[in-house]
Amino acid sequence: MRFLDEYRDADGAHKLARAIAAITTKPWTIMEICGGQTHAIVRFGIDELLPKQIELVHGPGCPVCVTPIEIIDQAIEIAAKPNVIFCSFGDMLRVPGSERDLFSVKAAGGDVRIVYSPLDALALAKQNPQREVVFFAVGFETTAPPNAMAVFQAERDGVKNFSILVSHVLVPPAMEAILSSPENRVQGFLAAGHVCTVMGYDEYHPLAAKYRAPIVVTGFEPLDILQGIFMLVKQLEEGRHVVENAYSRSVHEHGNQPAIKMLREVFEVIPRKWRGLGEIPYSGWGLRPAYAAHDAAKKFGIQMKHVAEPNECISGLILQGLQKPFDCPAFGVRCNPEKPVGATMVSAEGACSAYYRYRRSEIVGDRK
Repeated sequence: MRFLDEYRDADGAHKLARAIAAITTKPWTIMEICGGQTHAIVRFGIDELLPKQIELVHGPGCPVCVTPIEIIDQAIEIAAKPNVIFCSFGDMLRVPGSERDLFSVKAAGGDVRIVYSPLDALALAKQNPQREVVFFAVGFETTAPPNAMAVFQAERDGVKNFSILVSHVLVPPAMEAILSSPENRVQGFLAAGHVCTVMGYDEYHPLAAKYRAPIVVTGFEPLDILQGIFMLVKQLEEGRHVVENAYSRSVHEHGNQPAIKMLREVFEVIPRKWRGLGEIPYSGWGLRPAYAAHDAAKKFGIQMKHVAEPNECISGLILQGLQKPFDCPAFGVRCNPEKPVGATMVSAEGACSAYYRYRRSEIVGDRK
């Protein structure tokens, strides 16, 4: 645990918090993109260590949270088919669609299985050539390389009964959508270290320059996050707006080139709808025509049907950094992890889930 503990050192955290306070002279609003960072902030009380002038808001960095209802409904429709083995990471099974979730399909007899890699699903396809095996390919740039590799291997090996339902989204276009919004409050970003481990941070330089918003690549432990905040506040106070890397032990500017090459081989950039945010141009990946035989939506002829978001759920506003989970009247009352109204309560990386797990007593208690 030594290498983990050194990034959770309490004395080091308080020292960084004091350093941030010493350079802060104005109010600043900072958004962390990654849901893992959100959970660390709330769990360790990082926001409570900061001077009152600094507000941390939570961005659309939870892939489960931003997967639109329409794609959840597509997954449910495919999973309910009699000859299908539908494979997914476990956190997608309880995300509500328009009427039910994947767990309810499994309970009704559908062959829905939790796997830990798309290659597990590919192995199932090879073991069950008489059945169609579908993997639910959800996530940011972080999870995309193994999904691309699974499709590449399936095509290379002639595995015709393997396909993926693609819901991959890209971080930089979402950041630009937030920055270009008339309602934007964000003045600087903590960029997600795991995304940048794959993709690097070349794409962030134009964003920082165009919108005069500094971006710091940051890890996930308390000292990582506090160091990123210190570097952001220093830039903001000095009137600078560049991209800096506070996670150099894992991230290089140009990313993982073999992974990027595989992504470009299998995927092409397309528009993508984000739950709570709407369609964002150039913000998703879809399979290239050469791999269309492994596109589950096309294979099963599943159409995208527009579905309205629940009126009671404010997750879209939370994902844009415009509101916090405690601003939602349903939080902890009509919406909880057992009976979630929205995806930000379901996902292990969702902001509502973080507040429910670590702060619900103070929030719900205030409402009684």
